[in-house]
Amino acid sequence: MRNDNKKTVLVGVFVLIGIIILVAGIMTLGGQQKKFVKSISLKAVFDDVAGLQTGNNVWFSGVKIGTVKKIHFYGDSQVEIEMNVESKSKDYIRKDSKATISSDGLIGNKIIVIYGGTSQAPVVENGDRLISEMPLDTDKMMETLQENNKNLVSITNDLKILTGKIAEGEGIIGAVLTDSTLAMSFRNMMTSLERTAVKSNQMTTDLAKLSANLNQEGNLVHDLLTDKEIYGNLQKSILDLQSTADNAKEMTTNLNQVTNKLNSTDNAVGTLLNDREFNNTLKSTLVNIDSSTMNLNRGLEALEYTWPFRRGFKRMNKANNN
Repeated sequence: MRNDNKKTVLVGVFVLIGIIILVAGIMTLGGQQKKFVKSISLKAVFDDVAGLQTGNNVWFSGVKIGTVKKIHFYGDSQVEIEMNVESKSKDYIRKDSKATISSDGLIGNKIIVIYGGTSQAPVVENGDRLISEMPLDTDKMMETLQENNKNLVSITNDLKILTGKIAEGEGIIGAVLTDSTLAMSFRNMMTSLERTAVKSNQMTTDLAKLSANLNQEGNLVHDLLTDKEIYGNLQKSILDLQSTADNAKEMTTNLNQVTNKLNSTDNAVGTLLNDREFNNTLKSTLVNIDSSTMNLNRGLEALEYTWPFRRGFKRMNKANNN
């Protein structure tokens, strides 16, 4: 009888412990799933939920505020997510907040992340639908990474081939690295460049000294740059030179016109200088005039000895002698 009572007590103890464990488990799971807190329902529509399941967590600013309650199709090919969110957190979520799907860690369970929202927008209410933002497609990311890896391998192979050719002395870089003659020439070129740089610095210093000397008071350049009276005189001289140049230009134009007229036969001087036939005629005329003058002189001399004029010429000679 005692043994039966003892067994009954042990069974009752184990049953009680089991009930306690069950209740504790229910309370723990309910606490994790926010089953025993006051909550509101929020919704979001996605094109692809990327493996999100009922019971997954909902986060806001890094804090767990609820769980996914339902997942069902919406419209033609979209999916609507219904979330249970703690009522005490709704004051921080605005109607223009966004919801996206993320991962709990790198390869953890999918979660809903609520973010954004402006203070100008009102707080959410039960049954509101948030703006959904599609997450990055990890499959496409992996494809991109694989393509980048292939490109990286290709680039590495090209670099391997290039460095091999350089090591063998191929190409300009390889020749420079392996040919001692080219290295010496390059060294000489660098030496020449260094000398040129030194000379350039020296020339710059000399120019600086020259400019400093030119800026000293009493220097002609300094006076020309600063003395207004000299500048006025110089400007006046330039204007006089310009006037002289204009006069010389006008005189040259007139001389060109006179020369053109002298080279033409439409005037007396031009005809005299350029018409050969006229010149020959004029020369012949002058010869004839000269001959006529000579004959006239001879006639006058002979006239002196003619009888009618002899007495008159004697009187004239006698008067001239007296």
